[in-house]
Amino acid sequence: MQWEVVIGLETHTQLSTKSKIFSGASTQFGAEANTQASPVDLALPGVLPVLNRGAVERAIQFGLAVNAVIAPQSIFARKNYFYPDLPKGYQISQFEIPVVQGGKVSFMLEKDGKSELRTVQLTRAHLEEDAGKSLHEDYQGMSGIDLNRAGTPLLEIVTEPDMRSAAEAVAYAKALHSLVMWLGICDGNMQEGSFRCDANVSVRPLGQAAYGTRSEIKNLNSFRFLEEAINYEVRRQIEVIEDGGKVVQETRLYDPDKKETRSMRSKEDSQDYRYFPDPDLPPLVIAAEWVERVRATMPELPDAMRERFIREFGLSEYDAAVLTQSKAMARYFEAVTGKAGKEQAKPAANWLMGDLSSALNRENVDITQAPVSAAQLAVLLQRIADGTISTKIAKEVFAAMWDAKATQESLADEIIESKGLKQISDSGALEKIVDDVLAANAKSVEEFRAGKEQAINALIGQAMKASKGKANPAQLTALLKQKLTA
Repeated sequence: MQWEVVIGLETHTQLSTKSKIFSGASTQFGAEANTQASPVDLALPGVLPVLNRGAVERAIQFGLAVNAVIAPQSIFARKNYFYPDLPKGYQISQFEIPVVQGGKVSFMLEKDGKSELRTVQLTRAHLEEDAGKSLHEDYQGMSGIDLNRAGTPLLEIVTEPDMRSAAEAVAYAKALHSLVMWLGICDGNMQEGSFRCDANVSVRPLGQAAYGTRSEIKNLNSFRFLEEAINYEVRRQIEVIEDGGKVVQETRLYDPDKKETRSMRSKEDSQDYRYFPDPDLPPLVIAAEWVERVRATMPELPDAMRERFIREFGLSEYDAAVLTQSKAMARYFEAVTGKAGKEQAKPAANWLMGDLSSALNRENVDITQAPVSAAQLAVLLQRIADGTISTKIAKEVFAAMWDAKATQESLADEIIESKGLKQISDSGALEKIVDDVLAANAKSVEEFRAGKEQAINALIGQAMKASKGKANPAQLTALLKQKLTA
């Protein structure tokens, strides 16, 4: 039997406010346990929550960025459940009327060697507070509770069950991660828990309309774990069904050491949480004027920048999509073209997506930490364009620039000069090289003149070798053809 995978994601995005969503306590990461928990976070008797305006404005920003509806009035509710790190016995969240409704996220998906633009529809994004954290190590057989995270503002972003593979879910999650960082509403630090995903996974026979029974995999804090967990869960559910069993609706955890999911608890439905409006918080009213004030502060969004890159620089949709995956990459590209000129847009895109990205991945550094600056790369591109060096030699120069980790803008020129890498464009020098190569390779010459045109490739290779890679390839090829057909 053929199976179809159905995936929806719920992403908890920690908002970049300095204080918590309902108290003035700090949200800074890494403080000593329980030193950033105010009486509000601890749920001491008589305390009242006060909503953080900054958290609301970040939610509005996100809603505008994904073309969602910003609810003119939304409600905070109490989500009731017991857990040791939830001191109130309930979580303040939003249920029936969330602040952000609908919307969509588009991204490029690599499939069968091709790239295609995919779109995932969002159901909602709602504001809520985070819980604390249970600590299970170094407590002499007991667990500890750290309430520093309690009350940290979250925007939970929920998709429709639109995704059909782990790869697609990861591509969506990466696009969402890039977007919230682009907006500046989240620092995106997955190791610190600022961006974590819950994956709802089910399978159904191919062609069946009804959804299968889903399992929810909680708190996946890396893209690799997200992909591994979904793929394992898909295999597990198919095996259960094909062995005659039934998939149980439940919450599962992913064990990255064993690379498997395991049951955590039976999955609750909304009625199990006994949602009701929080009596301590009035409805959140967002006037149209407030939305417009937030809109005026928004940066250029990835979709708009992608279209501008296609329009202004003549880039392909794929190139423009890759370059706008992160604001840092887009800024780097614009800095390169700003110095090298718009005519260098395509070469700049190729270098960013090729040699530069490879070096960044190899050393696991962000483009903001790249030892080759945009201005330095622009100079390198100019030297290719003006014939000072070939593209092949430019790769050698780039590697030397990367290793040098120097700051001077003229670094490429200095390396070219010190290593004697200038391209040979002098017609006299090239003619001597060509004459020597033709004299030493009579067989290839005969083959070419007999109609075997590819024989010229061997001659070009020999000429480039004789020039130690410095010969101007275009001039060299033209000169060879001239002499061979004379």
